[in-house]
Amino acid sequence: DPVMSLAERETLPPHRKFLADDLSGRVLDLGAGTGAMFPYFAGADADLHAVEPDPHMRAQASERAADLDLAIGLSDASAESLPYEDDSFDVVVASFAFCTIPDHEAALSEAARVLRPGGEFRFLEHVRGEGTAGRVHDLAAPGWHAVAGGCHLNRETGALFRADDRFRLLEYEQLSGGFMPIILGRMERTRDGSGIRRALGRVPLL
Repeated sequence: DPVMSLAERETLPPHRKFLADDLSGRVLDLGAGTGAMFPYFAGADADLHAVEPDPHMRAQASERAADLDLAIGLSDASAESLPYEDDSFDVVVASFAFCTIPDHEAALSEAARVLRPGGEFRFLEHVRGEGTAGRVHDLAAPGWHAVAGGCHLNRETGALFRADDRFRLLEYEQLSGGFMPIILGRMERTRDGSGIRRALGRVPLL
């Protein structure tokens, strides 16, 4: 949290609000960390759930939920093996989780499995840069992984999301700037596994 404090104050609030906008039904926070999304969930008319396998982060998330008087079911499950039935969620939210999940492809498969057809997968993730920035990310990735809690600095998560035909891309933005480019968007779980790849725009990171 200290490392992210400046970004959480100055840059990330509108993006986190986007993830939490008009939430309803049954919602899963995939890789909740210390509960950074919890303040944005407050007041949502939704049945809230979250998974976080790291015990120290999960303890902080539990404390944050209590401070907010937020009713949320918090599980120690991993994103690669969710303890929920098929088609059991209306929305799955992932914020800066896919960089750290060991098997991010399995995690996306699990998100698709637990989402009902027509449900939304909403994401806010950092990704590998392009050109020189990408090469720097590749060089720094091993050391970054060791000191940043298992974070993979050079994952091309946007490509993973856009290539998955179990989803239809509704919104996608590449927010470029600073050390880490960020992707933000929404995808809809399709009924027949035939998603439509469609990027709706790119805006600079302010």
